[in-house]
Amino acid sequence: MNARPLDILLCSTPVHGHVTPLLAVSRALVERGHRVHFLTGERYQQAAAATGATALRLPADADYDDTDMDAAFPGRVGLTGPAGIRYDMTEIFLRPARSQLAAVDAVLRDLRIDVVLAESLFLGAALFVSRPRDSRPPLLNLGIVPLGLKSRDTAPFGLGIPPRPGGVGRLRNAMLTLAAEKGVFAPVQRAAVRAGAEAGTGLNGFVLDWPSHSDGVVQFTVPEFEYPRGDVRVPVSFVGPISRTRASDTPLPAWWGDLDDGRPIVHVTQGTVANRRFDDLVLPTIRALADDDVWVVASTGGRPVAELGADLPANARIAPYLPYDRFLPRTAVYVTNGGYGGIHYAMEQGVPIVVAGTTEDKTEVSARVAWSGVGISLRTNRPSEAAVRDAVRAVLRDPGYAERSAGIGEAIRRSPGADGLEAAIVAAAGTATPLRRTSR
Repeated sequence: MNARPLDILLCSTPVHGHVTPLLAVSRALVERGHRVHFLTGERYQQAAAATGATALRLPADADYDDTDMDAAFPGRVGLTGPAGIRYDMTEIFLRPARSQLAAVDAVLRDLRIDVVLAESLFLGAALFVSRPRDSRPPLLNLGIVPLGLKSRDTAPFGLGIPPRPGGVGRLRNAMLTLAAEKGVFAPVQRAAVRAGAEAGTGLNGFVLDWPSHSDGVVQFTVPEFEYPRGDVRVPVSFVGPISRTRASDTPLPAWWGDLDDGRPIVHVTQGTVANRRFDDLVLPTIRALADDDVWVVASTGGRPVAELGADLPANARIAPYLPYDRFLPRTAVYVTNGGYGGIHYAMEQGVPIVVAGTTEDKTEVSARVAWSGVGISLRTNRPSEAAVRDAVRAVLRDPGYAERSAGIGEAIRRSPGADGLEAAIVAAAGTATPLRRTSR
């Protein structure tokens, strides 16, 4: 796209799973000639700068060490589902919102910003978007988690409940939305209202629905993996994942040739963050399939392989990382705790999925895996060995899961990715004259 270079402020909470997809966004926009100013935590300054962006630090009271979230926020330990999301929303994501807003305002005082981009849980954006439209640059929400826009056609975000068609479904959704906003998430909303009052911005509606009040949503998936909504008024651009499977320089493990004997390959991973307890998913999967005629290949997300122990079944193979460009096309089943990016990597290659995740946004990711038919959701963070075994065997037995995953994979490959993202940004920048701020 031949667009004039824009000054773009990119905002992310200092959490690995949020920063990582935005690094791909930053890199893509810099490659297209735009000037990106990347606002995030201290731990990610070097990574942000490496994309070609100007790295900007969040204030200390909006920053934290995400390498061990349970240690940083001990109150979240053991919480799952709505209770876990309620805690995370209040303590991890909402509490820093006023400081996030102050950091954004500081940038706007110094720089001429054409468009602000914020991922869904950078809740300073909920305060920013509550300001009059003519007093701020356009704000786009980057959908790095499942789409959470409030709709009569969907249950409220966070409950992991798939759509039900017709009038009965809409009545159910209305009742669940009332229960969620006035009951389950009422403490979050009260805290958000206080934050808006203290910031002098107020708050437009339900805090978790702030993207509905933005100037547009750029969702990093395809429509086939998202619930249909017939009443959404904010522009939504489905661009697919910005990061796609590409040539990897990850070295092949010494045991790579073992996989050539024709046995199905089951890959299990807990990602790179929620992998401190391998007995959540990795070890149950290895043990569950020890007597099956398959290979079970686990990646540790960078942790030492030895932490899995030495007493592993003969059909298990382990590596810190794997070259997904070469590995996923050979994979028969992808077993995961539900990271949004990893799920899309699997579907891009047509790999069916077994998912076990109920924290953060993973409840909603898991629900979409089951709803779209690309796999089976185990509806827990710590499945039993029997549950994993039954699910993997069911996916291997029924080719329909792989067929549906391949169909979404085809849609992903057709999606515009970074080009679609740039088009949405350029369109937003054209909706108003960018504000000029005087330097301090």
